[in-house]
This record gives sequence, C-alpha cells and structure tokens, in this order.
Amino acid sequence: MFPAATRFLIVDDFSTIRKILKKSLNDLGYTNIEEANDGNTAYPILQRGLELNSPIQFVISDLKMPGMNGIDLMRACKNNPELKSIPFMLTSTKSEQQELAHSIKEGLSDFAMKPFNVADLKGKLGRVWSKLQD
Repeated sequence: MFPAATRFLIVDDFSTIRKILKKSLNDLGYTNIEEANDGNTAYPILQRGLELNSPIQFVISDLKMPGMNGIDLMRACKNNPELKSIPFMLTSTKSEQQELAHSIKEGLSDFAMKPFNVADLKGKLGRVWSKLQD
C-alpha cells in the first residue's frame, strides 16, 4: 500500500464527491490531500508541487468535468516528462465505462465506478501499488 505521507490530488467538479473521497482517504490513513474542481485548476497544482519539490504522488480524477476533463488531464500529465509517472485513477459512472477502458491504453493506472466505498478505494490503491512494485 502507498505510504501514509503520499500526496494525493482529488479532482472533481462536485465538492460533495471531493469530500467523500477525502474522507475515504483519511479513513485509510492519508492526510496529505489537495483538491481541484477541474483539470484546468489541477494541472497548475501538479506543476507547483514539482517547483516546490513536493510533488503530487497520486491523482484521483473524475472523468467528466467542465473545462479540462479527467482524460485530458491524464494526457497532459503523461505528456509531461516530470509528471508522466504519477499514478492516475479516474472515477466515473457505469455509462462511461467504455471510455475508461480505452484510457488504460493511454496510461490510466485504474478506475473506480461511482458509487464506491472505502473498501473499494483501498482495493484499487493496493492494486495500483502492486503494479508499481512489479
């Protein structure tokens, strides 16, 4: 599992979803969490983390958002040599599952279908951690 000091970035246009994700991460022992309401807000946070030598280490982003959506944010990260190795998880509804499946080919670490709970999130984080250790 990821170390407790892991820096997370939650990106979702709904503050309620951000709060649920943040609480779920807190319940798993993670407290170093930043939030953004879309990719246009998130990307500068990722860049600032690099500049301050305190990089974001895991991104959990909604797929569909106004402005820059989750797939475009992931692509922007994967196209930046300094951000491309950050694990990236997209969240979505079942109706958008096909889009998520295509994103795996582009470097998506995992995805979670809404609604999900702490146990689901823990399982997903564990699976991504295991992939990174291989």
